[in-house]
Amino acid sequence: MKKFFRLLPVLFLGWATAGFAAEIPALPLVSPMFGDNMVLQRDKPNVIWGWAAPGEKVTVEIAGHSATATAGPDGRWQARIQPPPVGGPYTLKVSDADQSIQFHEVLVGDVWLCGGQSNMEFGLSNARNGANEVQLADHPELRLFIVNKQVSYSPTNLLEGTWRICSPQTVATDGWGGFSAVGYFFGRKLQDELHVPIGLVEDCWGGTPAESWMAPDTLRKLKAFDAPLDEIARLRAKGGPEYGSFLMHWLDEYDIGNNVWSASNFDDSSWKTVTVPGGFAELGVGDVPAICWFRKEVTLPNPLPPGKATLHLGPIEKMDTTYVNGQWVGASSWVENPRAYDINEGVLQPGKNEVAIRVFQSKSDGGFIGKPDDLKIVLGDNTVVPLAGEWKGALSCDARPPHPMPLTMENYPTMPEVLYLGMIDPVAPFAIRGAIWYQGEANFLRAWQYRTLLPDMIADWRRTFGQGDFPFYIVSLPKFMQHRDQPGDDAWAELREAQAFTAAHVKNSGLAVTVDTGDADNIHPKDKEIVGERLAFCALANAYGQKIPFAGPAFKWAEQIPGAIRIHFTHTDGGLVVKGGDLGEFSIAGADRQWHWASAKIDGDTIIVSSPDVPQPVAVRYAWQANPEATLYNGAGLPAVPFRTDDWPASTVNAKPW
Repeated sequence: MKKFFRLLPVLFLGWATAGFAAEIPALPLVSPMFGDNMVLQRDKPNVIWGWAAPGEKVTVEIAGHSATATAGPDGRWQARIQPPPVGGPYTLKVSDADQSIQFHEVLVGDVWLCGGQSNMEFGLSNARNGANEVQLADHPELRLFIVNKQVSYSPTNLLEGTWRICSPQTVATDGWGGFSAVGYFFGRKLQDELHVPIGLVEDCWGGTPAESWMAPDTLRKLKAFDAPLDEIARLRAKGGPEYGSFLMHWLDEYDIGNNVWSASNFDDSSWKTVTVPGGFAELGVGDVPAICWFRKEVTLPNPLPPGKATLHLGPIEKMDTTYVNGQWVGASSWVENPRAYDINEGVLQPGKNEVAIRVFQSKSDGGFIGKPDDLKIVLGDNTVVPLAGEWKGALSCDARPPHPMPLTMENYPTMPEVLYLGMIDPVAPFAIRGAIWYQGEANFLRAWQYRTLLPDMIADWRRTFGQGDFPFYIVSLPKFMQHRDQPGDDAWAELREAQAFTAAHVKNSGLAVTVDTGDADNIHPKDKEIVGERLAFCALANAYGQKIPFAGPAFKWAEQIPGAIRIHFTHTDGGLVVKGGDLGEFSIAGADRQWHWASAKIDGDTIIVSSPDVPQPVAVRYAWQANPEATLYNGAGLPAVPFRTDDWPASTVNAKPW
C-alpha cells in the first residue's frame, strides 16, 4: 500500500512544505485521473487503468467502443480504448465482477499538460484584470484538472484531483488564485480557434527546479545529482515524513526544540532575555550557523477587532518557522521575501497571546535582517501591535563546523526526482496532445546545466507517457530584476538561452518569448494572457498546422563587415519592426571580449550593429540581461529571441547544484 503526502501551503512563490502522511485504505478500481467532466484525447487510443483483484477481468465501455484488461499480480489493470468522435457528452463505464463505475459528462477533444513552477501555478484570479477574467470564464467545453501537490521518494500509484467544467465558479477554485492563468489563456485560445473540447491538466509547484520533475535513472546518468540521490535513498530507508526538502529533514534531526518549544504553554522562564531584531549574538552564536528559538507574549485588545490579522517579521536569513498560540502560521526560506503571514480566524485571542519563531541562521549577517518597525501584528482594523524589543531566546543547535549542514537550504520541495515520482509518473499514461512548460527561475544560477536538464526532462516525460514525441512548448523567462547599466554576462539571460537551445534542438518543441513582459520587482508578473496566447500560437502553427506566425525574429547567422556586424534572422514575418522607441538592446565586443553598448539599424531583414568603441567587432549580443530594453519585433508583433553570436564560456558553466 502506498503512502501519499499532501503539503501545507506557506510563503515562498506560493508554497513550501510541511508534509504529513495519510494511509490510503485501498487502491481504486479506476485511477483518480479519470472522472466526471473529463476530456479524453481524440485520434489515438486512450489508456484507462486502475486496480482490481489479481487475475480479475475489467471491461471499459464508451459509446459502443469497448476494451478489456486483466489485472496483473500487483492488481493493476490497463486497457486501451479508441475514443468516440470529437464532442460529447459521453458516459464511460468501467466494471469488474464486483463493481461498476460510470463517469458522466465526458468529452472527446485535446488534452494538454501544464507544468512548471509558480508562474504556471499562478491562478487566473491573480492575473491582470483577474476578477473580470474569472467572471467571463464560462467555457463548458474547457475542462480543468489540478494535480494536487504530492511528494514521493519512491514510485507511487495514486494522485488526487478532480475534473471540473470551466465556469466562473470553478476556475477560481483551489490552487493559488484558482486554475493556472497561463494554462487557461492557452486553452481558451485553442478552443476559440479549433472548436473542439480542451482538457487542461495543471501539474506544477512553485519554486521547484527542473531536476525535481525528472526520473531517477536519468539523474543518475548525469552524475551531478549522485549526492542528493544517495541522501534520498537513505531517508527512504529510514522512513518518516517525505518533505521533499533536505532542510526539513535536517531540522527534524538537529533542532532539539522541534515540536516542543512552539507550544503555547511551554515554560520559557529559564530562557535568556534578548532583543529582536537580533538575539543571536546574545545567545553566543552571532556570526555562526545556528538554530535559535524566540518567544514573546503579546497582549491584544478585548474584544479583538473583526477581520483577518497578519503577522509581519521583515526579511529573515535563512529560514523561519512561525507559530501563534502553538499553531503554525507560516514558514519561508526565501531570504529576500519579507515575512507576512495571515493568522487564521480563531488563532488569536483577547488578552495574552504567545508568538514563537524558530530561525535558522546560515551566515554571520543572518537572522532577523529587517528594521524594528518590520516586526508587528496588524489586526483586522489595521491596529498595529509592535513586536520588536524584548523576547525570550534559546539556542537549539550550534551548527558551526564540523557540525553537518543540510545539502540545500530550501524548505519547499527541491529534491531531485520527488515531484516526478509524486506528480508526473502517477498521471501517465493518460492520453495527451502535448505539454506546455513555464519554469526556469529556480535553475537560473545553473543555466548552463539547464541546457542538459530540460532536454532530458522532456525525454523523461515522453518516455513515461509512451505517446511518442508529443509537442512540448516552453515559456522563455520574462523580465525580472533591475535593469543593468553596463553590458556583460548574465545568468538570467543564459537561462533564456538554454530554453531557446532546447526549443531549437529537441524535436517537436517550441518557444514562447516573453522578454517584453514582466516586472522588475516581482518574479510573478500579472500579464499571463499574452504568455498563454503565444504558447497557443506555437501549438496552432506546429501541432495543428495553421499557417500563422508563431515566433519572433531569431538569430540565424552573423556576417562581419567593415567596422560592424550584420545579423541575419529567421521568422521575420512582415519584416523587422522596432517598438517602443530606439532599436535596443545591443552590445558588441572585439577580440578582447569587453562589451560595449552598440547602435543598431535595420537593413531589410538584417540588422547592422556597430560601436565607435569597437573598431574591429567579433561578437554581438541582444537583450542579454535579466531586464533588457528589448524593442525588436517582426511584422506579426512577436518579439525577437534574445541571443548572442559568441560561444565564449557562459558565466554559469561551472555552477554546481550541490
